[in-house]
Amino acid sequence: MANLLYLVHRLPYPPNKGDKVRSYHLLKHLARQHKVFLGTFIDDPDDRLHLPRLQALCSDVFAVDIDPKWGKLRSLSGLLTGDALSLRFYRHAGLRRWVQHTLATHRIDASLVFSSSMGPYAQAPGAPPMLVDMVDVDSAKWAQYAANHTWPVSWLYKREGERLLAYERELVQRAQGSFLVTDNEVALFNQLAPESRGRVSALCNGVDAEYFDPALPTDNPFQPGEMPVVFTGAMDYWPNVDAVQWFANEMLPALRQRWPTLRFYIVGRAPAPAVSALAGEHVVVTGSVPDVRPYLRHARVVVAPLRLARGVQNKVLEAMAMGQPVVAAASCVQAIDAQPGLCVAAAEHAQDYIREVNTLLSSAQASAAMGTQARAFVMQHFDWTARMSGIDRALAQVLGQQGAAA
Repeated sequence: MANLLYLVHRLPYPPNKGDKVRSYHLLKHLARQHKVFLGTFIDDPDDRLHLPRLQALCSDVFAVDIDPKWGKLRSLSGLLTGDALSLRFYRHAGLRRWVQHTLATHRIDASLVFSSSMGPYAQAPGAPPMLVDMVDVDSAKWAQYAANHTWPVSWLYKREGERLLAYERELVQRAQGSFLVTDNEVALFNQLAPESRGRVSALCNGVDAEYFDPALPTDNPFQPGEMPVVFTGAMDYWPNVDAVQWFANEMLPALRQRWPTLRFYIVGRAPAPAVSALAGEHVVVTGSVPDVRPYLRHARVVVAPLRLARGVQNKVLEAMAMGQPVVAAASCVQAIDAQPGLCVAAAEHAQDYIREVNTLLSSAQASAAMGTQARAFVMQHFDWTARMSGIDRALAQVLGQQGAAA
C-alpha cells in the first residue's frame, strides 16, 4: 500500500460527465489498494453535497470552490505572462499550500495528475515521481476550436493550442509515465511531440455495466405515442453544444418528415443558452436529471453526432451498455474499435445520420439486435478493472524504483 497524491481539475463525483466518469473510476480503483490524498476543485456548488462519498474513499480531501467567471478573468493574465490560459484558470494559492503541507507531513510515494492543467501542483520542490493522465490532447482541441470560429476568438483559441502544447510536451518529459484515452490520441501526440515517443501510452475508458444495465427497472420518462431520439452529455461543453445544434437543424427536420411523432431529447446538465434556444414542440431540453438511465433505456435510438470531439466517448459506451442502438460519429466508433453496423452505427455527414436513424426506426428487430450486440461488446471489452491495469503497471514501476532508491 502506497500514499498517493491525486490532483484532479474537477471534483470526481458525481460521475455525470465524461472527465468525471474517468477520474472517479480511477480514484475508486486506486483507493482499493492505496491511501489517496485528493486535491481538487469544485466548479458546481451542488457537487459539494457529494464530498462525504469522496472523504470515505480518501485519507484526505482538499476541495476548493472555483468560480468559472472569476477563473476566466484570472486566466486572461496569461496573455501578459505568455502562459496557457488553462493553467492560469486553475491557479490557486490554497491548493498549492495544501499540496506542500501534504508532502511535508506524509510520506507521499507518487503523485497522479489528472488533466495537464493540474501539472504545476505536482512539480513543487521535493515532489515525488509523477504520473500524468492527460485524457485527451487538449491542445489539439483548442486548435480544432480555432478552425471553427472567426477572429478574434480564433486567434485566442489558436494561441491557447500552441501554448498548451508547449506545456504538455514539457509535462510529459518530467513525468515517469503519461496516458491518453486511445491509441489514436497517443499517435496524435507523438506526431505533435516526436520527442515523447515511448513516454505516452493509451489508458482506455471503461463502462460500469452493472450500473448501466437494461434489466434494472426504470420508469419511462417519455410521453405515450412519441418516438424519442436521445442525446446525453454535459450541455455546457462546446462539442456537445455543436452536436445537438447540428442534429436539430440538419437532421431532425428530414427525420420528422418520415416520423411525425419523433422528438429529440437533449439530456444533460447546464444547457448553454444556444442549447436552451433549441427547445420547442419537437425538441426537449431536460437540463440536469437525477438519473440518465431511464432516458437511455426507453429511447428508440441514441445519437452522438460529435464533430468536435475525438476518442472514446462515455456517452456512447453507456448507451451501448444499456442495450440501445446508437448512431455515433465515425471517429468515435473507430476509437472503440467496434465494427460499424454490428453493435453501433457509424456516420459522418448529416445524410449518414438520417439514413442510419431511419434504418433503425424502421426495424424493431434490427434495433434490438444491435442493442444486444452493443451490450455484449462493452461487457467484453470495456470493463473498468481491466482498463485500469495500465495505471497499476506504471505505479508498480514507480514504487519499485522508489523502493530500490530507499
